Amino acid sequence: MDETQQDKERDEMQKKNFAKTRKSLIARLDNWEDQKTWDDFYHTYWRLIYSVALKSGLRSEEAFDCVQETILSIAKQSKKKLYDPAQGSFKTWLMNMTRWRINDQFRKRKKDTVMSVGSFDEDRKTAIIERVEDPKGDVLDRLWHAEWKKNLADAALARVKTQVSPKQYQIFDYYVVKQWDASKVQAHLQVSMAQVYLAKHRVGSVLKKELAKLDNDDD
Repeated sequence: MDETQQDKERDEMQKKNFAKTRKSLIARLDNWEDQKTWDDFYHTYWRLIYSVALKSGLRSEEAFDCVQETILSIAKQSKKKLYDPAQGSFKTWLMNMTRWRINDQFRKRKKDTVMSVGSFDEDRKTAIIERVEDPKGDVLDRLWHAEWKKNLADAALARVKTQVSPKQYQIFDYYVVKQWDASKVQAHLQVSMAQVYLAKHRVGSVLKKELAKLDNDDD
């Protein structure tokens, strides 16, 4: 199997896990008042949590469990108003909530590993367990800060896509995101140069507003 096919299968599996995790999470919130708010929150931050969990050493299914448990914990804590903006930024608070759930997954893996190798001698069991380590704070901090801006940009683009016409978004995607030459965009999409520049201006303005809204979460 070539790398392209593997990438496609991995993307398809990720989409299925995303839908399954989101559905399960919303089901667990069914007695709460504002599911839409948590659905929006999930769509905004799931990829950030998932990516950091994955790069911390979790497997894909463990990372999706981490996403669900992190957001569920935040939803529960928000009802008790445990997040106090005066004590620090939302960005740092969300990182710490994610860190704890990542560590939970590592502890669960260790427990499962102990049970699965119970018939082996103690030396072999210890060697296996020691391969699974909780992510060190400074490592996770670096991962989080690196992924934060990327996630904000992706989340903002996803919101923009629902607010502008498909054609304008397509032009913006090719011209600004993929950085094609204006003449190439014009020829490929069969649009005028004026349409290219108009899409850049209009979509760009909406994008700036959405980025500003998301960036306020770090205040």
